[in-house]
Amino acid sequence: MRCLTLFRLMLVCLALATPTQGEELSALARLQPETSAFRASGQGVELSIAISQPVPWRLRFLDNPPRLIIDAREVDWAGIDDLTLPEAIRALRAGSFRPGWSRLVIELSGPYRLQASEMRTGAEGAVIDVTLAPGDAAAFAVEAARPDLAAWAAPDPAEVMAPLPEGSGPIMVVLDPGHGGIDPGAERDGQSEADLMLTFARELKEVLLRDGRFAVVLTRDDDVFVPLETRTSIARSMEADIFLSLHADTLAEGEAQGATVYTLAEDASDAASAALAERHDRDDLLAGIDLSEQDDLVAEVLMDMARTETRPRTDRLAEAVVGAIRAAEIRMHRRPRQTAGFSVLKTPDIPSVLLELGFLSSARDFSRLTDPDWRATMAGAIRTALVTWDAEDSALRQLKSE
Repeated sequence: MRCLTLFRLMLVCLALATPTQGEELSALARLQPETSAFRASGQGVELSIAISQPVPWRLRFLDNPPRLIIDAREVDWAGIDDLTLPEAIRALRAGSFRPGWSRLVIELSGPYRLQASEMRTGAEGAVIDVTLAPGDAAAFAVEAARPDLAAWAAPDPAEVMAPLPEGSGPIMVVLDPGHGGIDPGAERDGQSEADLMLTFARELKEVLLRDGRFAVVLTRDDDVFVPLETRTSIARSMEADIFLSLHADTLAEGEAQGATVYTLAEDASDAASAALAERHDRDDLLAGIDLSEQDDLVAEVLMDMARTETRPRTDRLAEAVVGAIRAAEIRMHRRPRQTAGFSVLKTPDIPSVLLELGFLSSARDFSRLTDPDWRATMAGAIRTALVTWDAEDSALRQLKSE
């Protein structure tokens, strides 16, 4: 948004540049076949699928032939063919389902019903446990006929975002409650990350609107699936000053407790630019510049320039959030400020941070996240952080313009 004149001059200088090939993205998790097993259990079957780290996942059945489907977020299923199969399982197939998602298809010997399922997390990663019991054909057919595929379609941003910004303040904040719909995120004791983050986002929105200095839009205001690309497109459509993604993941107890603030990793920027240039519409990558006629290298350089402009502002935003949370005496992770290659942080021209409010794998964090008083204190700290950041950012912009 700033330095666009310089960016447009760069278009002329780079117009004859040749495109470069984007890097492939690796899976989030890997199957651990040595600790995985499919076992007969009476007339049913028990599945223990060990993976290197927790990921969003879901189950469903399909018929003709009867199959159990396990969809998971970017799992490398290499080694699944080496597992010994009980008689209840006729065959396995695994592969990519849609960008960012993988699928394991388990062909069954007949109709079964889901008796139990959960993901257990620990120091070595996570285990998806599934228990199936014999079922009747009619009930299985009803379950298998449940509509599903439409939920995976990527909606247009206009279909999920508020049509107009809310509030009268000049600071446009887009709050992004992580996960939703078919992607519940981390789960514990009947609570999902998706629901907890939506609850907190709504509460934070009210705190910001009451302040009077903010306009606020949520990337989702219901339990719906919103693709990552759509979340960032909403931020751009609203000309956001701040993009704040909210999460509460699950990791091994002892390794993760307390709030953590993430910004985009330095070494992820080039790959992020390449991936964005490949996956997004060109005119959606950088506000104010039409990149639809430019090659990959031009798009990547322009986005990298935008990140160079935005990165210090993002760093100051992250530090303001950490400082305000500490000042409110809220428990933080032993390393409260970290970097990572989260997709929602890759918007080049909007200061963007991801806030892990806590970890559902921690009993103490889970207690905090489900406590309205704790959430109110956290919301107040974030409001303070955003006010502090905006005042500093405005003062620095004023100095640069003089």
